[in-house]
Amino acid sequence: MSTWVGNGAPEEAAITEFGPQRAALADTYVGEDAVLTYARAQSARTGIRAIGPSGGAALRLLAAALDAKAVVEIGTGTGVSGVYLLRGMRADGVLTTVDSEPVRQQYAREAYLAAGFTGNRARFIPGRARDVLPRLADGQYDLVFCDGDPADSGFHLTEALRLLRPRGVVCFEGVFQEGRLAEPELDDPQTRAVRDLVADIRESDVLLPALLPVSDGLLCAVKR
Repeated sequence: MSTWVGNGAPEEAAITEFGPQRAALADTYVGEDAVLTYARAQSARTGIRAIGPSGGAALRLLAAALDAKAVVEIGTGTGVSGVYLLRGMRADGVLTTVDSEPVRQQYAREAYLAAGFTGNRARFIPGRARDVLPRLADGQYDLVFCDGDPADSGFHLTEALRLLRPRGVVCFEGVFQEGRLAEPELDDPQTRAVRDLVADIRESDVLLPALLPVSDGLLCAVKR
């Protein structure tokens, strides 16, 4: 059985029963329309990884369950995750999306418009998350979705806790690190940062977490 190690904690069992066939079923269960297919193709063309369909569906579900009016997204990409979030948010909700690459944000803007969302439904902020997030208001957001540099995961968590209202939700995409999280011998800075994140969220007194085996691992937690 694969194991992962975080913050010196004992080795713990990783998810072992969610194989490729189940993952494929989860990804095809909801299906994606032409808007998402095009945004995903743009993501592949630009060399960045977008959240998978099952992870996107989970984000949409969470946004809907929260009746989310204000959401922060770290890592706009080409708009795949943003379309899912907007489709779950309330009709007057605003997505604040941050990315260091304005060109990607233009692709996302086109995807949102193609999906039928008016321009006032998304606020695009170009720049590094480390520079942008501190300028956002405390306690005003229902959901924070983190799909930025894994090495900055600790900073993203600290800022998310500040930004979220009570009972708000933070989600981190890609925590399985394409299998690296489950290999204790791998100790590069990026994998170590994600291990620390997983342990910190699990051990936090102010978070109620769940690690969902969708896409490349979606770690979510409710702020108590």
